Amino acid sequence: MSDIAATRGHADERVLIPLALFALYVIWGSTYLAIRFALASYPPFLLAGVRFLGAGLALYGFLRLRGVAAPSRRQWRNAAVTGVLLLGFGNGLVCFAEQRVSSGIAAVAVASMPLFAALFAGLYGQWSTRRETVGLLVGFAGVIVLNLGSGLSGSRLGALALIAAAMCWAFGSAWSKRQDMPTGPMNTAAQMLCASLALLAVGFGGGERLPSHPTWHATAALIYLAVFGSIIAFSAYLYVLRHARPALATSYAYVNPPVAVLFGVLLAGEHVGPFDLAGMAVILLGVAVITLSRQRR
Repeated sequence: MSDIAATRGHADERVLIPLALFALYVIWGSTYLAIRFALASYPPFLLAGVRFLGAGLALYGFLRLRGVAAPSRRQWRNAAVTGVLLLGFGNGLVCFAEQRVSSGIAAVAVASMPLFAALFAGLYGQWSTRRETVGLLVGFAGVIVLNLGSGLSGSRLGALALIAAAMCWAFGSAWSKRQDMPTGPMNTAAQMLCASLALLAVGFGGGERLPSHPTWHATAALIYLAVFGSIIAFSAYLYVLRHARPALATSYAYVNPPVAVLFGVLLAGEHVGPFDLAGMAVILLGVAVITLSRQRR
């Protein structure tokens, strides 16, 4: 019976991991533009706080009604640490940076995250393979090429915020894999609730205020971020993080940039320079090396 269960588990992973990666690649790629639209009415940290508070309450309430047990005290603590790192710093700083850089450039800059993820995973004894390391270095070279263009050079504060966001997200991902976390979707709900409190505190403490008359497009973008970007895509990320190697779980950061740039060009008229295109090409080469390495393993 145990062999049958193991076989079924591997079969589920062969289906669910590609589906989860597709959600990360496309949905999270589109959220950068949705953030830009939402920032037209909502300040950055309150935008992220309201997004995760609404999504977290909805998901937590649904799970509790379905009979899912609430996290233990230790699990709440671990969810708070991880949520603040991934969603508080990781997403909050991206919202802050997008006031100064385009949505596509923000996504490309965050592509440095897998390199930090590999470093932090190595500190826990899970070093990348040689081929994965080559892919990570190629991807990071693409980020360097990107910085040669005008997209990030015009706002050093925005660039620093994006790099800090990538580092916090990477460390939170590596740290959480070795902690007692809530199971399944409850992990998503707990992290969003904890992160929302931190983001709202930073927003209100920094003088931000919710708009009295937000535009319809900004509110629609906020709803999209909460439902698709938070509940669906973040749940998919936590699943991949638990069932795949770190290099593959974080490969979405290499695919999100061209997706985000495509949405930005088509729907918002954003400009893409030659260094931006060259950086994306090198970054995509890096993720191809990582993916092929995993398939060979």
